[in-house]
Amino acid sequence: MEHNLTQDQRDIREAVLKHCSQFSDDYWLELDRKGEFPFEFHLSMAQAGWLGIAMPESVGGANLGITEAALMMQAVAESGGGMTAASSIHGPVFSLEPIDHFGTDEQKQRMIPPILSGEQKMCFAVTEPNVGLDTTKLKTRAVGEPGGYRVTGEKIWITNAHVADKMMLLARTTPLEECRRKTEGLSLFFTDIDRSKVEHQIIPKMGRHAVGSNMLFINDLWIPEADRIGAEGDGFKIILQGLNPERILLGAEAIGLGRIAIKKAAQYAKERVVFDRPIGMNQGIQHPLAKCWAQVEAANLMVLQAAQLFDSGVDCGVQANAGKYLAAEAGFEACHTAMLTLGGMGYAQEYHVERYLREVLIPRTAPVSPHMILNFLAEKVLDLPKSY
Repeated sequence: MEHNLTQDQRDIREAVLKHCSQFSDDYWLELDRKGEFPFEFHLSMAQAGWLGIAMPESVGGANLGITEAALMMQAVAESGGGMTAASSIHGPVFSLEPIDHFGTDEQKQRMIPPILSGEQKMCFAVTEPNVGLDTTKLKTRAVGEPGGYRVTGEKIWITNAHVADKMMLLARTTPLEECRRKTEGLSLFFTDIDRSKVEHQIIPKMGRHAVGSNMLFINDLWIPEADRIGAEGDGFKIILQGLNPERILLGAEAIGLGRIAIKKAAQYAKERVVFDRPIGMNQGIQHPLAKCWAQVEAANLMVLQAAQLFDSGVDCGVQANAGKYLAAEAGFEACHTAMLTLGGMGYAQEYHVERYLREVLIPRTAPVSPHMILNFLAEKVLDLPKSY
């Protein structure tokens, strides 16, 4: 059920679902077991032009909006690839926005096309140990020298850093105590990952094993001034531009996971016969799945509203955060209910819903927790005092 979509937008959804159908459930299960990055899928999406869906035509993109990007990412997750498929291409879809909006023409032409073509892969290196969402307290330091910067520090939960060629890096160029405002003094860079200066360490985790999360240890990394995006000290302001699109895309991916989980569960309920009748005849099976469907589709409307507001140039912070919250909660409930519907087989890897349940915890937790979203909504919508 897609509300108020154009025919072109519906065509995008169907085209992505068809493209992703080349990659079976067993393909994703095998990669999850091996912990191997989906190189084949990533390259196929790049070659088909999907990575540049929201980028300008001048750099090889399709010049479409976040609404179309959300529909694409939703279909990727819904195809059965889940967060593994989505996370393998999520970064290029929204993380290049800072270059597009704040980079020079030279930077746009040099930095963006190799990512969109699949020639290079990228990661987004912001989060740090012991800092969490308090981004202004980042400790990674970029010390200015003639022609560039020397960078030292640590990053954590950096998706795809182990296979990336480039990283979008936020680092402090002016010590916090020397800044008038705590949001000043951070600078943004898009630069090579010099493996002699940047060590990665994979973080063993619950799910999405094929798309690694990393600790990064950066020691005396040289970044030329030409790789700085925007003015020195404006990094925090620049990355804020990408927060709402990120929330919209994560919400869309949670919707996709919820949909595929409900589809798998409903199919199983029609085929599984106990006491001489399919279990799908039982209202104890029907009602939870129907409730999940309603919740997922309602959340989808909020996500789409946020995307359409963003593309219209209207502030969508409330809708983007609410959409991400509702989608993640509904997606989690759908995946959990799907697992319960299958009973013991829901716990078996071969039926895939246990993988969906593990993966849906990602949008439920990241990039911002449900509790922080509720704090934000209480402040911005209900006009309650700021609690953090």
